[in-house]
Amino acid sequence: MKFMCLPGAYGSADKFQVQLAPLVNELMSDGSASFRFIDAPCEAVPPKGFEDFFGKPPYYRFIEPDEKETQDTDVLSRIRDFPECDTAEDTMRELMKEGVASSVISTNRAIQYLFDIMEKEGPFEGIIGYSEGATVAATFVLAEQKRAEEAGREPMIKCGIFFAGWPPLDPTTYAMVLADESDLMINIHTCHIIGSLDPYVAGSMALYNTCEADTAYIFDHGKGHTLPRDKGTIKELGGVIRSMMVEASA
Repeated sequence: MKFMCLPGAYGSADKFQVQLAPLVNELMSDGSASFRFIDAPCEAVPPKGFEDFFGKPPYYRFIEPDEKETQDTDVLSRIRDFPECDTAEDTMRELMKEGVASSVISTNRAIQYLFDIMEKEGPFEGIIGYSEGATVAATFVLAEQKRAEEAGREPMIKCGIFFAGWPPLDPTTYAMVLADESDLMINIHTCHIIGSLDPYVAGSMALYNTCEADTAYIFDHGKGHTLPRDKGTIKELGGVIRSMMVEASA
């Protein structure tokens, strides 16, 4: 199974390949999967105080504010004060409640960018995303579902692996999809890798809630907003992902 791999905000294809190397090696050890790591289309500058966290440049993002003068309302500038509410959906609503810059242009561009790569380099049976990349991957899956309904084109992606993501955006309205207010659902097999110590874990759970429960795996590595790397966890996660791929290919 061939996967498109989407890094997080302020990351790059090369950095994500290093971050994901233990899982890549595990899944390639028996020929289960192959991987295509993709740079996001927008050049980016990390927020002040986070430069060291993201390592050396270059930095990229899939989604950015449509107007440069609204950078102070970029939703990623708010993660230092991530809200805590009763439900995952309430938390995301509180985060996005007011003053968040529009990102319709870059979101639409990112989805088309991925469609172009898929057409030129496909077929891809799976998609992997970390953090912002997981949100974009989930949005892309919904865009493929929409295209199938409107144009009758069979979706290429059969399964998704989401590390520490947030909910997708509606490919029609570009509003965040929340399970308690939208009928939109991701209908492919999915695996959600979360960290119970992740300060943004509500976003991961809100993403999980937008997926069909019967075909959604959840895997908690017990740490923060990171990708798992220790051997035991990777071995266990590899088994979960292989089971999902078998079911998705049936």
